[in-house]
Amino acid sequence: MSETILRPIIDGVEVDSASDDAIALVDPATEEVYARAPITTPEEIDRAYAAADRAFATWGRTTPAERQLALFRLADAMEAHAERFADLESQDTGKPRASLVADEIDQSVDQLRFFAGAARDLDGRSAGEYLAGHTSFIRREPIGVIGQVTPWNYPLNMAVWKIAPAIAAGNTVVLKPSDTTPQSTLLLGRLAAEHLPAGVLNVVTGDRSTGAALLQHPTPQMVAITGSVRAGMQVARAAADDLKRVHLELGGKAPAIVFPDADPEKVAEGLVLAAYFNAGQDCTAATRVIVHESVHDDVVAALVARARSHARTGAPHDEGILYGALNNADQLARVSGIVDRLPAHADIAAGGARQGDRGYFYEATIVTGLRQNDEAVQEEIFGPVLTVQTFRTDEEALALANGVRYALAASVWTDHHARAMRFSRDLDFGCVWINTHIPFVSDMPHGGFKHSGYGKDLSHYGFEDYTRIKHVMSYLGEG
Repeated sequence: MSETILRPIIDGVEVDSASDDAIALVDPATEEVYARAPITTPEEIDRAYAAADRAFATWGRTTPAERQLALFRLADAMEAHAERFADLESQDTGKPRASLVADEIDQSVDQLRFFAGAARDLDGRSAGEYLAGHTSFIRREPIGVIGQVTPWNYPLNMAVWKIAPAIAAGNTVVLKPSDTTPQSTLLLGRLAAEHLPAGVLNVVTGDRSTGAALLQHPTPQMVAITGSVRAGMQVARAAADDLKRVHLELGGKAPAIVFPDADPEKVAEGLVLAAYFNAGQDCTAATRVIVHESVHDDVVAALVARARSHARTGAPHDEGILYGALNNADQLARVSGIVDRLPAHADIAAGGARQGDRGYFYEATIVTGLRQNDEAVQEEIFGPVLTVQTFRTDEEALALANGVRYALAASVWTDHHARAMRFSRDLDFGCVWINTHIPFVSDMPHGGFKHSGYGKDLSHYGFEDYTRIKHVMSYLGEG
C-alpha cells in the first residue's frame, strides 16, 4: 500500500509543510502504515493564527444570516461527501464501515445544520431602563480566534462539535486533530475552504507538542480541547498564564444503576450497546454497572449472553460486528494492562483478552466482584470493558456511582418514577439517562463536572460558550 503525505490547510489552501518530521498513520486493523502527517512547524502555526486573525476582522462582522448560509452549504457538502468521510474515518479508526454514515457522518451534518440555525437565535435580556434616564441592552459578540484540539475516538464528530458553534458565533479557528486520525478533519477543512472565507478554518497536523504549541500561542482568546484529564489540566495551566478562556471536555466513568424492577434483558440490550459501541472508546460509554444484589446474577447472565451474541469485534469490512479495533497500540496496551492487573477478588465473566495477533482487537469483557477502590472502577479504561458492582440501598448505590473523579454521564434503570427523579437530581453527572444510555441530540448539551471538565458542547449552551457578553448603556438626556 502506497503512503499518502497529508497536507495542512492554512488560510484556505492546502500547503506542503516545511517540517522534516512526520507521523506514521497506522491502520488499527492491520497495523500497516498507510499515510504520514507532517508535524506542523512553529512558523506554520504562526501563519495559521495570522490567517485566522485576519479573517476574524471580517467574519466577526458578518450577519448571522451570512454565517448560517455558509454553514448550511458546508453541511450540504459534507452530506454529498458522506461516503468519502466514512472511508477515511474507518481507515483512521478501524470502525465498522457499513454503519459509519448512519452512526456518525449523518450526525455531523445535523450538528452543522443545528449551529447554522443557532447563529440566528441569539439570546439576551431585553433592552430597557434598568437605571432611570438610561437605556441598557446586551450585545452577544464573538470571542475572536479560537485554538482547538480534538481526539481520536470520534475525529469528525468532535471536529464539528468544536468548529460549528465557534464559526456560527463569528469566531475563526485553528484546529489540530489527533495525530492518529487526521484524515476526515482535513477533508472537512478542504470543503470549508470552498464555502467559508479563507482563514476562517485552519487545520494543522502534528503530535502532542504541536497541540501544546497551538494552545499556548498568544493569538487565541479561547482554547478548547476534547481529551484526557491530564491534557485538560495542562491546557488549563497554560491558559491561566494568558487568561485565555478554556473549554474542556475530558474523561468519563459512567455508572449505570440497575434496580430490581428493571427488566434484565432490556438492561442488557441497552448496556451492551452503550458499553461496547466504538470499542468502548467513548467518554459517555456505560463502564460501571451498579446492580442491586437481589438481581445481580440475573443481570450478569443477561449481560454475558448479550455480549457474546451481539458484541463481536472485527475488521472494518467484516459482517455482523458491533465494533472494530482499538485505535492504537498504546490504547491496546492500556486496556490489556488494566485487565491483566485485576485483583484476585475480581472475576472475568466474559472476554478478558486480545483477539488475534494482528490488529488492536480486544474482546468484549465483563468483570465482576470488584470493589470501589479498584483500578478498573476508578480509572477510565476507554476500551470494551464493563465492570459490575452490587448495592443494597439507594444511598449505597448513589455513593458508589458518585464515588469517582469523573462526572460526565450516568444512567438509572428502574420503573419507579420518583426514584428515577431523585437519582437524576442527586447523581453528580452532566447527563443522566433514564432507562437508556448513550443517545444524544444536537439540541441538548453535552458536558460534565469535576474531572470531566467544564463547558458544554452541542445545543444553545454550547453555542453560548463561544460568545462574549457586552453591556451597552445609553444616557437618554434631559426632557
